[in-house]
Amino acid sequence: MEPSISIKDLRLSFGAVEVLRNLNVDIAQGEFLVLLGSSGCGKSTLLNCIAGLLDVTDGQIFIGGRNVTWEEPSKRGIGMVFQSYALYPQMTVEGNLSFGLKNARVSKAEIAERVARAAKTLQIEPLLKRRPAALSGGQRQRVAIGRALVRDVDVFLFDEPLSNLDAKLRADLRVEIKQLHQTLGNTMIYVTHDQIEAMTLADRIAIMRGGNILQLDTPNEIYNRPATKYVAEFIGSPSMNFFEGVLANDVVPVFDGGAGAFPLGGYEFGPDGIRTGPAWLGIRPEHIATGADAAAAPIRLDSTVELVEPLGSDTLVRVKSAGHSLWVRLDGQAAIRNGQSLPIGFNPALANLFAKDTELRL
Repeated sequence: MEPSISIKDLRLSFGAVEVLRNLNVDIAQGEFLVLLGSSGCGKSTLLNCIAGLLDVTDGQIFIGGRNVTWEEPSKRGIGMVFQSYALYPQMTVEGNLSFGLKNARVSKAEIAERVARAAKTLQIEPLLKRRPAALSGGQRQRVAIGRALVRDVDVFLFDEPLSNLDAKLRADLRVEIKQLHQTLGNTMIYVTHDQIEAMTLADRIAIMRGGNILQLDTPNEIYNRPATKYVAEFIGSPSMNFFEGVLANDVVPVFDGGAGAFPLGGYEFGPDGIRTGPAWLGIRPEHIATGADAAAAPIRLDSTVELVEPLGSDTLVRVKSAGHSLWVRLDGQAAIRNGQSLPIGFNPALANLFAKDTELRL
């Protein structure tokens, strides 16, 4: 099947500053792709290039098989939702939803049908006669989504649409956006710096840094097999724990990280095989065992509790072990206190190894 959106060798420079660097991405029909990264990584810039709000320096953009690289935004067949609601304050909700259609000279009957359909989908039917000043933040964002929805297009672009909302509203609207995608089946590209939004919404996530895509894969693959140390640190809260050391190969690979030598039986190396030399070993907080499970783990360490953060469903514990500060995720009702001695352990099969020089996964 032909991709819904295809980006080929895309580059964007502002003077001598290269913002996007030879990007190549194919987005399938009906896929929900999330562009994730810290501020300045190029994710919103890439979205604006797809929308036609920025002229690219080089490369091509195809939407529905059609080359739209130099077409106006209105001709690209997209609907866009911005971080700011950008609603017309003097118009009612109904007026905001219908304004673009009136300018496009859509018939009154068609406008009424599309507005009614969008209002029903987004559950804003009782708000149609209100003005934006009389709406909550979540209601305004629904209207902003509705304004894109009435365009009846195949591709929707979201530029951090939930970042202005409080935590509860963000969680609620995140669910609604996911349900909206499941209902409509349209292609959606969603920009965020929030990893929870990315993990819960995406079919695939593109992790961006410095104008490049470091990894493009499913949420589970990115979480369990990060392609670089940066991706491993960026995804997960708390971040992955790291030991700095040297990888040696003596029949069974061994990692010497100062806290002792860790035999790496069970670790799956990449297609390049085992590479010796300086490396990082990473282990996620939930993969560190305690108590009887620690005693049975292939790698065992002694530690002392430094900090306890009870979160209800989980308890996060920071421990000190052989000069390393490590985060451990325990059951929410775990009875633990500062200064307590805590044996810990982990299975190297659950670890992640990265070369020290390139920071690429081994």
